[in-house]
Amino acid sequence: MLLLLAGLALQQPLPPRPTDLLKRVHTYSIVAYDSATGDLGVAVQSKFPNVGGIVPWARAGVGAVATQSLGNTDYGEKGLALMALGASAPEALRTVLRTDARPAQRQVGMVDARGGAASWTGDSCFDWAGGRTGGAEVKLGGKGEVIVGHGFAAQANIMVSDQTVRNMADAYEHAKGTLADRLMAALVAGQAGGGDRRGMESAALLVVRANGGYLGANDRYIDIRVYDDTNPLRELARLYRLHQLYFFTSRPEDLIQITPAIVKQLEPILLSEPRGQKEKWLDTPEGTASPKFISALANFMYWENYDVRVRTDGTIDRVVLEDILKRRKP
Repeated sequence: MLLLLAGLALQQPLPPRPTDLLKRVHTYSIVAYDSATGDLGVAVQSKFPNVGGIVPWARAGVGAVATQSLGNTDYGEKGLALMALGASAPEALRTVLRTDARPAQRQVGMVDARGGAASWTGDSCFDWAGGRTGGAEVKLGGKGEVIVGHGFAAQANIMVSDQTVRNMADAYEHAKGTLADRLMAALVAGQAGGGDRRGMESAALLVVRANGGYLGANDRYIDIRVYDDTNPLRELARLYRLHQLYFFTSRPEDLIQITPAIVKQLEPILLSEPRGQKEKWLDTPEGTASPKFISALANFMYWENYDVRVRTDGTIDRVVLEDILKRRKP
C-alpha cells in the first residue's frame, strides 16, 4: 500500500510555482532611528540581485522604509510622504496597506523620526516569514498583523527560522557605535541565525542625515550597495570601511602634527607622483612641513580622493597617513 501511494504521489503534477516568484525580494532587513543623532537607516541582505535598488528608502528628519517580499516601491514613496506630513510609522504603514491591492504578498518595515516603528508580513509571504520591533515590550510577529514598537523594526521572509529576526533585534540593541555600525552588526547576526534559505547575493546600507551627504549637499550620509557577490556582507563591510575613509570628515583625536619624521615618509611620494606625468607634486625636497610641502600634500590628497580630510594647518589625519603608506608598501 505504501509503495502504491508513493507511486501515485510521484505521478501527481507539482503545484505551480507562483508566477511572481522571481519578482519577490526574498530577504531580511532592519529599519532604525538613532535618537542621539537623528539618523535614520536601513540595512538589508538578500538572495536577490541589487536589493539596494528596491528595498531601502529613507529621508532625513522623516523616516525609513524597507519594502520586500513582492516589493512595492509605493511603500517607500508614499510611506515617506505620509510621515513627512506628520503620520507615525504605524499610521503610514496602515494607510499604504489599505491602498494596496496585494497586501498579502508584501513585507514592510517602517520607522519615523520620533522613533515609532512598525512591521507587516502578509499572509502569502514564504516561510519562515515575520518581524520584530523594539521598545520596552519587544514584539515578535508572524503573518497577517502589523506589529508596532519603538526604535527599530526587523523583518524577514524565506528564512531558515525566526532566529534571523531575533538575532537582528538582539544584536542591534546590544551593539555599540553609530547607527550604521549597529545596523551592520544586525545584518551579520541575522545571517548567523540562518538567513535566507536560498543563500546570499546582495546587500545594502542606507543612512540619512540632514546635510550629511557629500560636501553637505544632500542627506545621503551613507548609501552603499552590493549588487551581486558570493559573500555580500563581507563586501558591504569592506565598502563601508572605504566610505568611512573617503566620505567621513576627520575626528579631532585623529589629527597629528606633521613632524620632520612624517615629512620624511611622505616626501618620496610627493617627489615621484603623479606617476607617468612630468610635473610632480614636489620638485625638490623640503625636509619640513613648509608652506610648499603643505600645498603639495593637499594637492596630492585631492588627487587621491581624500577630499574631506584635506588639512592646510600643518596637521594630517592619522587615518589618511596610515592609508597612504599602506597602499605604497613594496
